[in-house]
Amino acid sequence: MVEGRAAQIESPDDFVSSFEGTLVLDAIAMRLQVIGELVKKIDKIDSTILNRFPEIEWVMIMRLRDIISHHYEMIDYEIIFDICKNHIPKLKATLNHLLHNG
Repeated sequence: MVEGRAAQIESPDDFVSSFEGTLVLDAIAMRLQVIGELVKKIDKIDSTILNRFPEIEWVMIMRLRDIISHHYEMIDYEIIFDICKNHIPKLKATLNHLLHNG
């Protein structure tokens, strides 16, 4: 879902240059919050699962969730853009691997 929403964003400024862009930013932030919450739950149940994939910055995902949840005004649209373009594809591949291979 994040990738689909982010596909229409070509630069960080697209998030803030129109009303539609801010809606996309808000939607992506909420999806990232959900991802962070799920990662926190997995970590709480069995942190060894996350430890098997050290290439993913799990702690940063959980911290981002906290920022979105408790300090929404601190969200940096350029960081969200970077996450969408550079980190979500790797996270998606890792999660797909985990789902299909345990």
